[in-house]
Amino acid sequence: MANVILPELGEGITSVEISDVVVKKGSSVSIDDILIVVETDKASMEIPSTEAGLVESVNVQKGDSISPGDNIITLSTTKDTASHEIEKLDTDSNEAIEENPIQQKNEATPILDSPNESTILESKDSNISVSASPGVRRFARELGCDISEISGTGPKGRITKEDIQNFVKETINQPAPKEPLATSKSTPSPSIVNKPEIDFTQWGDVSHKPLSKIKRITGQRLQESWQTIPHVTQFDKADITELDDLRKSLKKLNNNPKIKVSHIPFYMKAVVKTLQKFPEFNSSLSNDGENLIYKKFFNIGIAVDTPNGLVVPVIKDVDKKSFKQLTLELSQVSKKAREGKLTPTDMQGGCFTISSLGGVGGTYFTPIINPPEVAILGISRMKIEPMFKNKKFHPRKILPYSLSYDHRVIDGIAAVNFTRTFASFLENLNLLK
Repeated sequence: MANVILPELGEGITSVEISDVVVKKGSSVSIDDILIVVETDKASMEIPSTEAGLVESVNVQKGDSISPGDNIITLSTTKDTASHEIEKLDTDSNEAIEENPIQQKNEATPILDSPNESTILESKDSNISVSASPGVRRFARELGCDISEISGTGPKGRITKEDIQNFVKETINQPAPKEPLATSKSTPSPSIVNKPEIDFTQWGDVSHKPLSKIKRITGQRLQESWQTIPHVTQFDKADITELDDLRKSLKKLNNNPKIKVSHIPFYMKAVVKTLQKFPEFNSSLSNDGENLIYKKFFNIGIAVDTPNGLVVPVIKDVDKKSFKQLTLELSQVSKKAREGKLTPTDMQGGCFTISSLGGVGGTYFTPIINPPEVAILGISRMKIEPMFKNKKFHPRKILPYSLSYDHRVIDGIAAVNFTRTFASFLENLNLLK
């Protein structure tokens, strides 16, 4: 038998929720075949098999919350024939021991792998008879289980390896002691907990649809950000007439239908140039609130709308990449986001976030800061406005945008300087090279 466990999924990820189970008992599985689909706090991920064989048991189901190291499925592999013969010998040997009372009494002596091992692996009470083969006892010792606490489901109450696996799983899944409400970050505020539920059916028919895990976790993070960070928003405009003309010319030259030539790579470059001039915007506040952590790298998060909710993949080292590279990478990561294939690595290490609603509409909005960042840029829809120049009005393409910032770190003067500098880079393409 071979157990396929949930691997480590990234730093800080201690549990995930299963959104789909692809295999079932009796299925034939090859290496890299998808077993389950899980949701982290930011994305959905497909978990492949690391072994090949026939599915003997599926140990999880849709809706379960599991942690790295949990057993997903048990497979019957080509090695199991030989293993079965060895297990049979172990069983026969143990049955012979049970028939001899003197040998059974001697077997109750604890067997430890090393003199320093402190966990008792055999029966705590010598008067309690534990029925298990030597192979099963060895398996229990390897997992650090007290075999006397496990109930056997095999013939004559014999303890099997599956009993030990279930015991370990139940132990891991036991709920942790509840933290006080004031210290639990994930617990809603008392006002939310005690808020009476409204019965809307008194006015008509209603229906219910559960929020996806991404939306639930994102909502908690946004609420925490709004409640703990003093947000201030600065609004501004930029004339991007020449920039849009350049984008249109590049769009005509693009022969790859899978690549979308958008304004975003230009905004990313302009943001990086601005961050280089105002490094406090490329920082994070320390947990004690007494120090700024300045970042020497420039990783830009791009908010992407997906069927499951909003996610923010991060484009790394934007300052070192060309417009062509950024356009290609942005198209690829946006596709992964919509298909739910982003990994935790794809969404880590951000310095500054851009949230663009330009393709949808609107004039201005106040985006919420993505902690531990200290600012976020909200892009609205470009529109044609008359601009007075050389004693005449000219139609110009104007981009409205918003900068939300953490007022503990950034003051209003710095924010205005940031938005004006950002506009100057968009209005002078030579400065973006």
